Amino acid sequence: MDAIVEQLKSLALTEALPLLLKVIGALIIWFVGRTVISGFRKVLDMALQRRQLDATLIRYIGSLFTGALTMMLMVGILGLMGVETTSFAALIAAAGIAIGAAWSGLLANFAAGVFLLVLRPFRVGEEICAGGVVGIVQEIGLFVTTLDTSDNVRISVGNNQMFSDNIINYSHHPHRKMTVKVPLVHSADARTLMQALTDRMASVPGVQAKPAPQVEVAEFTLHGPVLAVCIFCKPTEFNDTQANVGEAVVEILQLANYGASVPAPSLAAEPPAVSKAG
Repeated sequence: MDAIVEQLKSLALTEALPLLLKVIGALIIWFVGRTVISGFRKVLDMALQRRQLDATLIRYIGSLFTGALTMMLMVGILGLMGVETTSFAALIAAAGIAIGAAWSGLLANFAAGVFLLVLRPFRVGEEICAGGVVGIVQEIGLFVTTLDTSDNVRISVGNNQMFSDNIINYSHHPHRKMTVKVPLVHSADARTLMQALTDRMASVPGVQAKPAPQVEVAEFTLHGPVLAVCIFCKPTEFNDTQANVGEAVVEILQLANYGASVPAPSLAAEPPAVSKAG
């Protein structure tokens, strides 16, 4: 029994202890390396920002930089633990081919991300509609694009899905058109209301003076004409301006004592029941 205990002690000192020290050293190098990489990432971001590069390009370069250094750090740690890095590199290459064949969608997303960066249909901070999502672009990554919706939900959409779909950029132009429809009845004084709405739009917060607001007849219905209040505002102020325009329209209608009541359908009188004599 004593001989077995001595052999276990010898084995622990010769094999287990060096392996444990290597694992501890690898963990320390990993955490220190990740801290250094994060520091380099911040320095790179500041250097690119000083050159006044586009925010989209800065984040994309940062992602590539971080990924490359992290891969080098992993290879270095494996070499420290005694793993043959040359064979490991060949293994990575072979695994890359297999993964690339199996995960062709990731490569498509990567290629689409490059095209999004080069063609620039949108930038970070702009509000877009693409891939079935409406939101503000936060980051164009290697494989996905991250957006924040108006209800504060973060959604990541594959770059290939965004690039293959119609991309609507709401923030590209300096101003955006808004149309609010106001239904009227035939008895309403449409000309007076149109002039009142036109004058009121000039003082609504968020409505731009140029192009000037316009009020026109959009269509006719059985109950009466439908007015279209057309204004222009900044893309970043669209929601607030829409609420302000709605309040102004209600104000004008109330001042004009307008009520768009729809007449109730008439009910046919039922004939009285006739009792039959037995």
